[in-house]
Amino acid sequence: MHEQNPVEWKAEMAQKIPFFELFHTLELPWELRVTLDGSYLTAVEVDRETRTMVLDLTVQEDIGEQMGTLESAVTQAYGLTKATIHQKIVQPAQGSSQGGKKDGDIIMGGAIKGAVQPMTGLNPKMGNVIVAGRVFFADMYETRRPGVFCLTFDMTDFQTSVRVIKYMQKEEKDALKKDIKPGMWLKVQGYIKLNRDGSDIVLDPRNISTYPHEMRKDTAEVKRVELHMHTSFSNMDALSPLSPKAGPEGNIIKRAEAWGHPAIAITDHGVVQGFPDAWHSAGDIKIIYGMEGYFINNLDDRVVVHGEGNFSFSDEYVAFDIETTGLHVKQDAITEIGAVVIHNGTVGERFQTFVDPGRHLTPEIIALTGITDDMLRGAPQPAEALKAFLDFVGNRPLVAHNAEFDIGFIREGCRQAGLTFTPTYVDTLILAQNLLPELGKYKLDVVAEYLQLPAFQHHRASDDAATCGLFLPHFFKKLEEMGVHTLQEINPAMPALRSQGHANRRPKHIILLAKNKVGLKNLYQMISASNLKYFKRVPLIPKSELIAHREGIIVGSACEAGELFQAVADYKDWGELCRIASFYDYLEIQPLCNNAFMLREGKAKDEEELREFNRTIVRLGEELGKPVCATGDVHFLDPEDEIYRHILLDTKKFADCDAPLPIYFKTTDEMLEEFSYLGEEKALEVVVTNTQAIAEQVETFDLLPKGKLFPPRLENSEEDLNRLVWDKVHELYGDDPPQLIVDRLNVELGGILGKYDVVYMSAQKLVQRSLENGYLVGSRGSVGSSLVAYMSGITEVNALPPHYRCPKCKHNEFITDGSYGCGADMPDKNCPVCGTKYVKDGFDIPFETFLGFGGGKVPDIDLNFSGEYQAKAHRHAIEMFGETQVFRAGTIGTVAEKTAYGYVKKYLEARGLNPGHAEENRLALGCVGVKRTTGQHPGGLVVVPDDLDVEDFCPVQHPADAADSDIITTHFEYHCMEDNLLKLDMLGHDDPSMVRMMEDLTGVNARQIPLDDPDTMSLFTSSKVLGFENDEILGPTGAVAIPEFNTKFTRQMLIDTQPKDFNTLVRLSGFSHGTDVWLGNARELIVNGTASVTETVGCRDDIMLYLISMGLEPKMSFKIMEAVRKGKVKKGGFEPGWEEAMREHDVPDWYIQSLAKIGYLFPKAHAVAYVMMAFRIAWFKAHKPLAFYATFFSIRAKAFDAEYCCAGLEAVKRKILEIWNNKDATAVEQDLAVTLEVCYEFYLRGFRFAPIDIYESDAIRFRIKGDDALIPPFTAVRGLGETAALDTVEKRKGKEFISVEEFAACCNKLSKTHIDQLRGLGAFAGMADTSQITLF
Repeated sequence: MHEQNPVEWKAEMAQKIPFFELFHTLELPWELRVTLDGSYLTAVEVDRETRTMVLDLTVQEDIGEQMGTLESAVTQAYGLTKATIHQKIVQPAQGSSQGGKKDGDIIMGGAIKGAVQPMTGLNPKMGNVIVAGRVFFADMYETRRPGVFCLTFDMTDFQTSVRVIKYMQKEEKDALKKDIKPGMWLKVQGYIKLNRDGSDIVLDPRNISTYPHEMRKDTAEVKRVELHMHTSFSNMDALSPLSPKAGPEGNIIKRAEAWGHPAIAITDHGVVQGFPDAWHSAGDIKIIYGMEGYFINNLDDRVVVHGEGNFSFSDEYVAFDIETTGLHVKQDAITEIGAVVIHNGTVGERFQTFVDPGRHLTPEIIALTGITDDMLRGAPQPAEALKAFLDFVGNRPLVAHNAEFDIGFIREGCRQAGLTFTPTYVDTLILAQNLLPELGKYKLDVVAEYLQLPAFQHHRASDDAATCGLFLPHFFKKLEEMGVHTLQEINPAMPALRSQGHANRRPKHIILLAKNKVGLKNLYQMISASNLKYFKRVPLIPKSELIAHREGIIVGSACEAGELFQAVADYKDWGELCRIASFYDYLEIQPLCNNAFMLREGKAKDEEELREFNRTIVRLGEELGKPVCATGDVHFLDPEDEIYRHILLDTKKFADCDAPLPIYFKTTDEMLEEFSYLGEEKALEVVVTNTQAIAEQVETFDLLPKGKLFPPRLENSEEDLNRLVWDKVHELYGDDPPQLIVDRLNVELGGILGKYDVVYMSAQKLVQRSLENGYLVGSRGSVGSSLVAYMSGITEVNALPPHYRCPKCKHNEFITDGSYGCGADMPDKNCPVCGTKYVKDGFDIPFETFLGFGGGKVPDIDLNFSGEYQAKAHRHAIEMFGETQVFRAGTIGTVAEKTAYGYVKKYLEARGLNPGHAEENRLALGCVGVKRTTGQHPGGLVVVPDDLDVEDFCPVQHPADAADSDIITTHFEYHCMEDNLLKLDMLGHDDPSMVRMMEDLTGVNARQIPLDDPDTMSLFTSSKVLGFENDEILGPTGAVAIPEFNTKFTRQMLIDTQPKDFNTLVRLSGFSHGTDVWLGNARELIVNGTASVTETVGCRDDIMLYLISMGLEPKMSFKIMEAVRKGKVKKGGFEPGWEEAMREHDVPDWYIQSLAKIGYLFPKAHAVAYVMMAFRIAWFKAHKPLAFYATFFSIRAKAFDAEYCCAGLEAVKRKILEIWNNKDATAVEQDLAVTLEVCYEFYLRGFRFAPIDIYESDAIRFRIKGDDALIPPFTAVRGLGETAALDTVEKRKGKEFISVEEFAACCNKLSKTHIDQLRGLGAFAGMADTSQITLF
């Protein structure tokens, strides 16, 4: 890039320029460079003739005696005769050591001396810099070079951000005084450098210390209450954070509480999905549960007759119309008034006058009205014209089309002229909308044409007035047929004509606050109705619904988009304003900045007019005795968060998304200052007194009953469960079962019967129905920890310790010394009593991992049904509990980090900005977590008891606002109600479908497959049983296509551990599903020989069982397990006393350190259930290979493409290597590679694919042919969907085709491309192309 000479740069001086950005080549003493850190130029003045330069330099500390040195250096560097520098000293950034605040603790290096400088403008030429700010991302990891660590963190001063990177040896890492974490405020001194590829700058730190920082405070003696606040659940519009885990810096509820506010309202747009998080965030502060609704006034907003005059239809009326210079009452002026007298349907006396508007007309107005400046020259002044018009009208009622517009201009003109104007008037627009619903459009000319009135010159006052007047006889006739004969009878007759909320009108905003639990349920019922009955782009709440559900609701008038504010801004008459305002319990006014867009859009002349709008609302409140409350319409927490909202609004393509709108959470004093123009006393009233008064009307109540389950009713569920369990116990273990079983069941049933028996019995009925239909059900989660679940038939996982039991005489032997991890691994043995071969069972899983220690957790029974059967299972649940009581579990989709990064890149690119990776990261993280959409859990159902409504817990809606969907979901994210409502988690899964298909193909009962089959177990270490070994593509194991162990990650895990028994496979399942459990943890312990596979932590239950075995108290063992498995120990360390207790009981240091690394742990019961299913599928692979491959390709191989997969061994191998070697391979190609690996193994074992057969191929499933081949289905053809395939199979029945042409004509859902592909795959071998007979 060309370097500019500063002497030539004067013309471009338009902003603050960091000193070293311009004078980067200056050679200055070190001390002077430190002094100039953070300084910037505000002006440069150059005299070319004298070659002199004058600089205005802003610094953070006095340059003092070094000024001469600096001026001399500038003079010499640029060949000047003289350089003069004027310095201005300003205080450094808040919180710096130069600002009078004490420096923080040293984290790395030494003390930092010097001024903090802005991050804006940092560049490598600046050398040593000092910056300070908030850390928002931090990471410490070991590099590929052993013993070398990289500390990386991003920090911001909220103008921009910088990335700090420090490579260090382990000794330096250990010497850090504390970990650097997001949320910390740091001061860093170091050098700005380019990153490795030169695309960005990074800061190489020398010294790091904490940086004193204070959160904003509300210091007012008496605090306000915010009654209008949007959270991140306002769809792509607001960011106020609600995470219960965050503190006051990152949670608006906790911020309000820290500020001492007595209460705060949550009022998201059309939703209440933030309620649960708000509830969990609150300490001593009162939460006011509310919503800013989309309000349709379907009852009385469309007032036809205004004023008190009562006239019969046979009286005289004056129809009038005006032309103006524009649409704004305050800013525009009348140019023409036309009026006619209408009597019994005839036009009488006329009135017309031009009016001098005092300005030139715009070309648009001239084109619209036909009125020119020449026509207005010499016209009467407004006051004179209006007096003449009023004299013409006399006491007669007025008539106008869209009368509010015309009346508004006349009223304002009369006000300015000092004329009295209190008319009775009729709006024919509203009459037409109500009396002619079939029309759809209601412009003057449209209605006139419909009524077959004479043609007229539209947009000229006299003609428009006459046409409007001629509507009356038609409308009066219709009204008389309804029994209406006078003006004052019209308004009461209108509601019956209206569409009860479905009108095609823009909704207004309204605030609805729940005063108590009754109000909360009413609010929920309105939200349900707004989503299920009235949704139109947004969920609408008709006034009729609000009135029906108003008990317990406090209604506020909302923001500028509210009905009242818009009426004020439209200058509706006082009576109309009073009528509108009388509906509300309190009236809202907001800071001027909230409505600044009205200035940009020409809807308000200046800030004084905005103030007057608020004053009008205050006067309305005084006249009607309604409290007026100042609210902030808060959309984000702090001023610096505004940029994130700009990015969100940019995604919605708002033209003014970058316009300043500081709608952050303001303190009491800030709000008092905003409304100081009302006077000190009135400002205090609207900001503090009235908002507190509204809050005091609201009761304090729990959003949901804490820890109380409301199960649905199943007749005799308690007796049935108890009977099922003991019947099964006696069936398996005899009439006198071991005391170990009796004791455990007594404990479990004691916590289940009378509380959770319906939960168990509902799951039991669903599982049994699936088994009756021939589909196994896999259990998920920790339900297998419950022996009651096993005995009642919910799960196949037996949680008892490993044991033998005799299927004939019921004799049993329990192995409780820990020598076996599960019964499947014990050696075969015969019953010593009767000689029958023992059944081996038991997986040793504690019940506490399911219902908690002492049974304190609500059970969550998660089941994997066959994907083919899932819909039937859902239908059965609905039949069991009732159509109106079962809902799909709702989910809430938020902006993910990757998505947010895309938003940020697009936003910055559109503005030509390139702020660096750290700032991009900050902006993206600022957008993360904002609600984007809603959805449904793939298998979750929520059941409401039949004596309660769903709105006793939450509203309901359609997923993703799809008004045409027949699915109804919970409005809340379903997890928040897990303690209160039965949730049936019924996922569709491929494994049960595979087992069913393989059973059908082979006649083998999968439940009788032994879990210690040696050939099957060998697959996890070797492929020898498959007929090949150590293949270069597949590696040493035979685990390809086996669920749980198919990925390269898990296959490497098998290689590392060489599992020889079922218990080890369970451990590996836990390793693979956990977070920070295998890599960097268990793997290193195993590979280094520190511990064996069975000694390391694989599943959460391992911790509790091991610690109890080491002598720790069981309850402490349970608490440690719970903290570790949720990642709490990794984040915050062990609770006081835990480490000491473990060491006192000789728990090894490596074990304690391993626990501290874990982010999440899988339940053992879940792992056992998965591995049981995987082992059965692996058995078919080893012993019934064609059935296995036919099933895998039919059900799991969604990416199967006959062109590649059926091409033979070498072609498949080449394609696999091609995809593996392509670092830019698409997701589709990667999925294809997984399927090709299975095809490759299929070929290696000597099997083949027969050509697709137009007579024999199935639509969607592979068929076995002979003892070595599979026939692919029609869906194996690329792009040939299931519908077309099924249609083809149906249409070919009973037919023989003599040509491809005949086949294509018959199976006409197949495209020409499909036919060509089938031809290429050999499906038409030997068949003629056409049916034509040829003689030659």
